[in-house]
Amino acid sequence: MIPNITKGTRMHGLIAYLAGPGRANEHTDPHLVAGSPSIMAWHNDDELNADAAGAIAKEIDRAHSVLGVEISGGHVWHCSLSLRAEEGDLTDEKWAAIAQDFMDEMGFTEASGRAPAQWVAIRHGHSKAGNDHIHIAASMVREDGTKWSSWRDFPRAQQAARDLEKKYGLEELSPTHSTRGLRPGEREASARRGAPEPERRSLERKVRACATAAQDEAEFIRRLRRTGALVRPRYASGRDDVVVGYSVAERPPKGGRPVWFGGGHLAKDLALPKLRPEWHDTPQAATEAVAEWQAAARGRRPVTIGREAHEPDPQLWEHYSNEVARLRETLRTVPLDDHATWAHVARETSGAFAAWSTATESTPGPLAAAADELSKTAQLRRYPVRPFRSVGPSARGASLMLMAATMGGNGTAAQAIMLRQLLNVAKAVHDMHKASNDLRRARQISHMVKHHLSQVAAALPSTPVPTPVVDREAADAVRTSTAGQSQGRSVGYVLPPKYEQARTQATARGGTTRPDIER
Repeated sequence: MIPNITKGTRMHGLIAYLAGPGRANEHTDPHLVAGSPSIMAWHNDDELNADAAGAIAKEIDRAHSVLGVEISGGHVWHCSLSLRAEEGDLTDEKWAAIAQDFMDEMGFTEASGRAPAQWVAIRHGHSKAGNDHIHIAASMVREDGTKWSSWRDFPRAQQAARDLEKKYGLEELSPTHSTRGLRPGEREASARRGAPEPERRSLERKVRACATAAQDEAEFIRRLRRTGALVRPRYASGRDDVVVGYSVAERPPKGGRPVWFGGGHLAKDLALPKLRPEWHDTPQAATEAVAEWQAAARGRRPVTIGREAHEPDPQLWEHYSNEVARLRETLRTVPLDDHATWAHVARETSGAFAAWSTATESTPGPLAAAADELSKTAQLRRYPVRPFRSVGPSARGASLMLMAATMGGNGTAAQAIMLRQLLNVAKAVHDMHKASNDLRRARQISHMVKHHLSQVAAALPSTPVPTPVVDREAADAVRTSTAGQSQGRSVGYVLPPKYEQARTQATARGGTTRPDIER
């Protein structure tokens, strides 16, 4: 069960929206399922109309309006509780019990030992994604004029949701991993633009791919700019030579304004302090990185040209495929509760698929789906105090090679072998979740292999060694998809022979490839 919290100042506007038709007429039969006793005594579960919505909003707002208590940031507390579409629907009675227990845990009711605050829970059908859910609207002003404390309300709501999942037999979300969901406004904005996905998703993959393929911070910046993304640094206060963060944006159409996202808002593991431990860290590397950040901020060409502009040595395919194989072997000894290591491995593997997707998919395809799915394991609710530094085999080399996959033309046997090794690592991550009783994540990874990576396997030449995947059903899917594939055959939308010029442009001058970023 996923809680989502917002705050505001207009109770009547919130209740009117929840009781209304919705932005796309998706609200059906809006009605109360639970609430404060004084409100439930006057209102039943009939479909709400505008008059009832106004009366309910006025009752919830009474303490705020009569006592004149003001709260910085707004006194209206709104929280939605939603299930995954695959979980099906609950009855009104079960939602009522969940809402009451949730508000008891959050301290809005008499169970807190203090004066209660007024609240209601409204149910109005499925979301656009098909999720069964309820909305809770509450006043942050208690009936005696004291204020309900919103301190750490989001983690408190998360913990309450975890407890209620156990109590009511709902699907339990991972207590270890946490991802940032898309806001409805982001989905609606991308739909209006006709974009295949919200910008935050495409930018997350680009950053993940470039961070994993780069050996130092300067190379990360140059690679990111080559994808067409706009990049700007965030400097320490009063400095222009100390970078503490960054923001990225997709290049907007002519006349448009870019929408910027901080690295940590793309994904928890993509904040700059979490990326830096994996890059070479020397005084010279730091100096080069600052110069590249400054060039990016001013819209100038990169200061230097690095390995991102050259095709890797083809002989490295075998070397890095073997390294991924060694990584898989080392995972056999990693404890299930070593969350930092598993998250790191998932981040690198997700980065490899993101690099492949960035290089070959003009629109999000199966490689993008694989990167997105594995990135969920890469993000932890809590990170170690000390930065995690990996030792031993790594999947970073796979990202380096796959980032340049289009330079070699159609899919090759080397790519097929690399895919097999990456699938082995994905299987290890799947097995970790399954052994940890995180069955939801295990099922999602299995589904990703069966329904997405099997398409990638179909686009690549057959290899003599069977591809080990998550389970027998997934193995059958891959075998079926690859049956009859001739040597060198590929599917265009998975492995097109060329970069699209709109995505990455380069000109060869004197045998050196230079990115043409700012024209």
